[in-house]
Amino acid sequence: MSLATELTTSLGRSISNTLKGSAGNLVEWYDVYVYSTFAMYFESQFFDPADKNSTIYVWATFAVTFVMRPVGSWFFGRYADRFGRRAALTLSVTIMAICSIAVAVMPTRSVLGVGSAVLLILARLVQGFATGGEYGTSATYMSEAAVPRRRGFLSSFQYVTLVGGQVIAQLVLLIMLLTMSHDAIAEWGWRVAFGIGGVAALVVFWIRRTMDESLRADDIAAAKTGQATVKSHGSIVELFGRYWREVLLVIFITMGGTLTFYIYTVVGPTIVEGSVGANSPVLASTVSLIALAIYMVLQPVGGWLADIVGYKSQLVFYGVGALVFTWIFVLVLPKTNNGFAAFGILIVAFIIETAYTSISAIVKAQVFPAYVRAIGVGIAYAVANSLFGGSAPLVYAAFNGAGNGVGFVVYSSIIIAASLVTYLFFMKNKGPNWLDDPELMQQRRNARVSSAA
Repeated sequence: MSLATELTTSLGRSISNTLKGSAGNLVEWYDVYVYSTFAMYFESQFFDPADKNSTIYVWATFAVTFVMRPVGSWFFGRYADRFGRRAALTLSVTIMAICSIAVAVMPTRSVLGVGSAVLLILARLVQGFATGGEYGTSATYMSEAAVPRRRGFLSSFQYVTLVGGQVIAQLVLLIMLLTMSHDAIAEWGWRVAFGIGGVAALVVFWIRRTMDESLRADDIAAAKTGQATVKSHGSIVELFGRYWREVLLVIFITMGGTLTFYIYTVVGPTIVEGSVGANSPVLASTVSLIALAIYMVLQPVGGWLADIVGYKSQLVFYGVGALVFTWIFVLVLPKTNNGFAAFGILIVAFIIETAYTSISAIVKAQVFPAYVRAIGVGIAYAVANSLFGGSAPLVYAAFNGAGNGVGFVVYSSIIIAASLVTYLFFMKNKGPNWLDDPELMQQRRNARVSSAA
């Protein structure tokens, strides 16, 4: 019996490992989204406010970090598949802590000029590297540690903590808005926000050291001694040589969901800040905070429901809903200065997005065998996330700056439709997979290879 199987025999132990695995997710994604939450406040500290393109630059800095995510996914995925999920997760959160503290104490434009922007970009690139390793490895770990027939529910906690990072970032901003002036937040308050993430990451470093390992102990030992039987573990050559179809499948599964995730959760609160926030910044922050908190709570509900109705059915619901509602979200929300109306639009968007995010980890993890699972999930997700997700705020800003909101929705609809076609024709609602039936899946693969030969 593998350790992954042993872990799933105890619901209590599975929940404990899920919480420990997701704690780092919470902190790492707080560190990611504290940037977008406080961008409008520290923008002038790194970019010249007299430059009309300064807003484009600040979102380009957000987007460029996603360039490093495939690299981080390759490095940490290979590391996790060879030497264990726990070791990789501990290393990634350590790097994130160092980068957050570095941003918190970083000199600004008044001290270094353009050099300050360069330092900010470098720190964010390293954070992108660490985050690239976090997603694939944590998705793999939480899926492996989950109890069968409850995998959707338990793995949904990855997005509970991922969204939780945004909730905490919004809460920190709201507290500052209630206790500090706008100038104080722009001058030094944003440093405190980044510092909180760095300190919290150090706490998670200690927590993750007590996690159970979900990769088999004999595989880890063999990898460390260089035995030939595991040289393919975490191998990118093995991944693209034998599982390139699975990589493409996960990219297409992800592209629509990651695009709308960033539209709804990053662009959305920014739009609310500009519309509702024009009259009341506190109200705008409160609306975004409550909506994101509800979105966070919805994740286990979506995971529980998917365990009943099937992952494909739920993803089809997401695809159809997002294809229709993104038009309303992008074209109507910017014209909405009423807090209640803006809140309603956000909630509908988050309900639709929950159908994807709540099972995002499990639908990708079950596609790959254990020995290339972390690197497979990580790279496929990172590629889709870099091309379509992290770039969404920048693409929106470019279209919006040109007064072409319709063009952005058309662009979004094409990407969402590609994912919807994938859900409809290239996925099964239920059936054997690499998590629940690895021996059967291996037999089927061997049979296909033999028949092809």
